[in-house]
Order: sequence, then C-alpha cells, then structure tokens
Amino acid sequence: MAQPVEVQAPCVARGPPFASPSHPSDRASSERPGPRGQPHRVWLVTVRWLLFDVGDVLEVTGDGDWPASWARRFAERLGMSNEEFDGRVALAELPAMQVRTDVEDEYWRRFAAAVGAGQPLMDRMVTDFWDAYCGTLNTELVEFARSLRGTVGLAILSNSADGARREEELRHRFSATFDPIIYSHEIGVLKPDPAAYAAALEAMGASAAEVLFVDNSPVHVEGARRCGITALVHEDNATTITAIRQTMGN
Repeated sequence: MAQPVEVQAPCVARGPPFASPSHPSDRASSERPGPRGQPHRVWLVTVRWLLFDVGDVLEVTGDGDWPASWARRFAERLGMSNEEFDGRVALAELPAMQVRTDVEDEYWRRFAAAVGAGQPLMDRMVTDFWDAYCGTLNTELVEFARSLRGTVGLAILSNSADGARREEELRHRFSATFDPIIYSHEIGVLKPDPAAYAAALEAMGASAAEVLFVDNSPVHVEGARRCGITALVHEDNATTITAIRQTMGN
C-alpha cells in the first residue's frame, strides 16, 4: 500500500478550490500567524488517494456539447428535424443506462425503434456514440497520475452509462493505472448524491479525510466537499497538476 503523505490543506477561511474540513477529529492542526499577528488554524490532511472523474478530466471530448452534436448529425441522416428527433427519443421510455447494468442492448433497441433507424444505421449511431463519449485520453494528466504510483492510490469515480467500462477499457486501459474504478451504472447512483462518494470511499477503503477528488463539475466537487472530501475543479491540466502537487507538498 502506498505510504501516506502529510500535506497542508488551505485554512478553513480560504474556501474554494479546496474543501473545508468537516470532520476536525480526522485531521491534525497547527497554529500559524494570521492577520495582525492573530493565529489562524491550518488543517493537516493525510492524502492516501487521488480520486478522478473521467469525462473531460481523464478523457478529452473536445466538444462539451457532443451529445447534441451527435443527435443533430443522425437526425439529419434520418431526414427529420432536431425537434422531431428529440421528441421521439423523449417518448421512447428508455431504460436508465446511467444507473443500471445489463440494459445497454434494450436501450439501443428502443432508441432505434423510436427514431426509425434500421440496423446498419443503428450500429453506426452506437459506434459514433461511444467514440464521442470516450473521446481521447488526456495523456498528460494520466501520465502525471502514473508518476505518483507508490505514493498514493489512484481511483476513478464517474457518472457513466452501461457499457462504459468495456468501451473505456478498450480505448484507454484505465485499469492499468486506476484501481478501483467506480461507475454510476454499476453502483446505481450518480454524483453528487452522497451515496456515490460513500461507495468510492468504501471501494478505496479510505476515510474522506484521506482523499483528494478531481472533477470538472463544480456541482460534483461541492458534493464531495459536503461529504468531507478535499476536492478541486479541473479546468486545465497545468492548473490541476500544480494544485495536486501543492496539496501533496511536492
């Protein structure tokens, strides 16, 4: 198991991008001079795990609006307006792929029936969907994470869709770097539900105070903070890598 690294988290008053400690009993503290010589408290955190989101963090889609772009492309091929395409899909009673397993085939069968796509076109739609969903590997950030192996554990917590583990492993081989990998469709709950973070902590065998979480969604970062997890919003590689290094005292 990786050796714990004692790091200094920002003081409570500083706020974002890091969480304020919600469980002081889990964290040591020290006094440092504050404004006008008054001491303020700096919390010391033992970081044993880095927990990453996937979409637009470990993966780069290049288009934050890719689901709509994907739908528009196939609406045009089917000779219908975007509104008609979206309306048909909305009425299709699709299974909830984000929080259920073994529904992928049923999802696409109903989708094809709703929009009137034959099998060849549906196969193309599914392939293009996963290509856009998985994007390309954020090589710089993944290589940085790999450089920390042996120092901290590396894990993933992702809002996903049934089939994501197969498709992302095929393209990016996340399991070679990250373990555990927690997908929403396999645990039945989405971030920012507290149960999602609890599932990740259980899988890592970690307390909230031992984890640094990286996600591109401010809502998901705030959800982690409410669970006592130190968290930062990913905006670009340079900023995230610098923030992780600073948090780990490197």
